[in-house]
Amino acid sequence: MDLAYLRAHPEQLPTFLTHQRIRETPVSGGDICTASRLTLDDGHSVFTKTWPEHAGRPVPEGFFATEAAGLSWLREAGAVAVPEVLVALPDLLALEWIEPGEPGPEAAERFGRELAGLHGAGAPAFGARWTGFIGALPADNTPDDGPWADWFARTRLLPYLRRSVDGGALTGADATLVEQVVARIGEFGGDEPPARIHGDLWPGNLLWSSGDGGGDGDGGGRVWLVDPAAHGGHRETDLAQLALFGAAPHQDRILAAYRESWPLADGWRGRVPLHQLHLLLVHTAIFGGAYRDSVTRCARDALRGVGRATVDG
Repeated sequence: MDLAYLRAHPEQLPTFLTHQRIRETPVSGGDICTASRLTLDDGHSVFTKTWPEHAGRPVPEGFFATEAAGLSWLREAGAVAVPEVLVALPDLLALEWIEPGEPGPEAAERFGRELAGLHGAGAPAFGARWTGFIGALPADNTPDDGPWADWFARTRLLPYLRRSVDGGALTGADATLVEQVVARIGEFGGDEPPARIHGDLWPGNLLWSSGDGGGDGDGGGRVWLVDPAAHGGHRETDLAQLALFGAAPHQDRILAAYRESWPLADGWRGRVPLHQLHLLLVHTAIFGGAYRDSVTRCARDALRGVGRATVDG
């Protein structure tokens, strides 16, 4: 099997993996899936993700189809580097291989400009036309005309707050704190039409490559987007998530290049904790109380930021 054959017959990949000799090397695939690098007969490499056998439950319906749809939608914008989807089956996803590289300041600045271009491509509504997932959890992607603040509270904050409380990760007092943020969400300002966003853009979902293109590393370096929860959302959500968990390499250069390409609305700094709260609640819903302090700290920061969210630049 070579790359041309795979593109023409993607449904044959599981058969070849079972009955043919394809070099398969385990690689990092995030917190959920089992990932491998396949080396084809023509020397090309392919990145594959499968649902882990030890998960204890079957792959959620539409899980890989959702990721494939999101990757393709982001790639269609022609603004930022996104791996090509080669195979999208119910229990397997295969993407073009991107040769990893070291983060660099020039690649960071280029990415900032490209991310602004991606967001500027827009979306027909908040949400998306495909089923939503954030990690392995469902996400309500029902298309909605907004306003953004109401949509964000209803679909991106409250569902994961409920899951976190039901799972014992957050207490009733913690929930009250987050609910105060939700009650005042209309005071933050900054509502905008839906942008085309990655939706899960913590720094681990940036792939820094050794080259400008795909597998061979042709110099220069570039940032690629992987593992999206893509949908129509607020562009500040992507930018706020980049600052989580230690922040992206060269975060200041990414943000400066972004703002030079597309300035942010007044008060954006005060809204950063509001946008971060979504992904932190997802973490308490999935991983439990280890992220409780992060959620409560973020909620308090959001409430402190209400007053300045409409005034600072």
